[in-house]
Amino acid sequence: MGLLSEFKDFLYEYKVIPLAIAFIMGIASTALIKSLVDNVIMPLITPFIPGGAWRTATLELGPVFIGWGPFLAELINFIIIAFVVFLIAKKVLKEEKVEKK
Repeated sequence: MGLLSEFKDFLYEYKVIPLAIAFIMGIASTALIKSLVDNVIMPLITPFIPGGAWRTATLELGPVFIGWGPFLAELINFIIIAFVVFLIAKKVLKEEKVEKK
């Protein structure tokens, strides 16, 4: 068996190509979802944040500054990404839940 044939078998056995495609799609969808959060969702939340500057919103506790605005944006971003992944997995995989024995 030649080296090229072994490499081809490796790619198929460990599903390297589908993994690479999924990784690239994940990066692209992350950029899309981040744009959704930054440009659609956060402007809706901005009026509820004091001063309207959600990206720079902080809480000052003496000498400690807690940046809760950027954290809130990342939290919303994470929730949206997790929900989209859940929907994709549910629709695409269509696997039944594993039942307890």
